[in-house]
Amino acid sequence: MTYKSELKGITIIAAASENNVLGKNNDLIWRIPEDLMRFKKLTTGHAVIMGRKTFESMSKALPNRRNIIITRNKKFFAENTEICYSIKEALSLVENDPQPFIIGGGEIYLQSMEFANIIELTRVHHDFDGDTFFPEIPNLKWELILKEKISSMTPESLSWSYLRYKRKKL
Repeated sequence: MTYKSELKGITIIAAASENNVLGKNNDLIWRIPEDLMRFKKLTTGHAVIMGRKTFESMSKALPNRRNIIITRNKKFFAENTEICYSIKEALSLVENDPQPFIIGGGEIYLQSMEFANIIELTRVHHDFDGDTFFPEIPNLKWELILKEKISSMTPESLSWSYLRYKRKKL
């Protein structure tokens, strides 16, 4: 199982279904313990940038990571986090981190696509009904450099693949 990437730079990390669903009602639709472990191993020790709704779905800051929340609400506060008001502002805070991670949600993923160098995507091989979506990954700009198919004994009997994309040099 591939955890660490030799690639560095701004990294989007997400889990999305075949129809690009990320979640519904501000929550994940599936629980894949192996994927959560992979997420933890990849992001620990790095900055994680997220939208306010993603943070609220977790209820507290992720340990051993620099938690940066993007919100439009100037009065928003959360312990053990840094608050900013745009993706550009968030990225300016992490210039010294060799691999900051964008961890969601859908709107933040969309805004960060133009800045990211790497996408670490867990593709869940099933279609789900949801209200939050991962953006399309344009083949002209991104190259798939790793694909690792996994099956699990989860209660849902899900299968998924770990996909790693690298931005193409144009």
